[in-house]
Amino acid sequence: MLKPLIAANWKMNKSIRETGEFITSFIRMVKDVTDVDILIAPPFTSLHSAAQLLNKTGIKVAGQNVYYEEKGAFTGEISPAMLLDAGCASVIIGHSERRQYFSETNEIVNKKIKTARKNGLDVILCIGESLDEREKNETFEVLDKQLAGSLKDLQLDGITIAYEPIWAIGTGKTASPEQANEVHTYIREWLRKYNPDSERVRILYGGSVTPENTRTLMAQPAVNGALVGGASLKPDSFAKIVTESKS
Repeated sequence: MLKPLIAANWKMNKSIRETGEFITSFIRMVKDVTDVDILIAPPFTSLHSAAQLLNKTGIKVAGQNVYYEEKGAFTGEISPAMLLDAGCASVIIGHSERRQYFSETNEIVNKKIKTARKNGLDVILCIGESLDEREKNETFEVLDKQLAGSLKDLQLDGITIAYEPIWAIGTGKTASPEQANEVHTYIREWLRKYNPDSERVRILYGGSVTPENTRTLMAQPAVNGALVGGASLKPDSFAKIVTESKS
């Protein structure tokens, strides 16, 4: 059984001060947790301070995005080396908000993953379908294209997949445990065909994850963890999700 990974994506929330207050409270709440891997992705401005506060706790820090070039005249972008220098161990790539609002294609996502892995960053690759695509029974077709395009010419070491149905992100709607397990099982089979050495790849669920639904989601055999948005912004809420995820 894969060790669960619970990751917090704070998106565009929390100042440096607020980050410090959260982490100070949170680490006390989860200090005895050893059977769940924990990761926090704060905004870029808080990465360095978060990494310092989390040093030696076992809780890792991730960037929410990265650029596919290593340096140069790319105003406003962040390179893999910069994330590493700030204390990051990994980076979220291909989140639906990046795809929707910033026009990131599977090709761009693929280039970002290649550069991140080349520089030693682990990657959480986000995939997922819209409500319209689900209602048209296109879920698996969409995931096929996202996986094939995003993972082209890549090995799977250092990569985690996060299935985030777009219709469930920040809406309060959550895929049922059975729906999540069905899609995760499909993704697992896809990965096995892509690379037989894929059993160590964790597949997370994301989309309105809360302390109340975590246990039923994590009870599904194909669900290996969660990528948490809004419910990760309060230390007690995120700590409850972590403790409910124990293997």
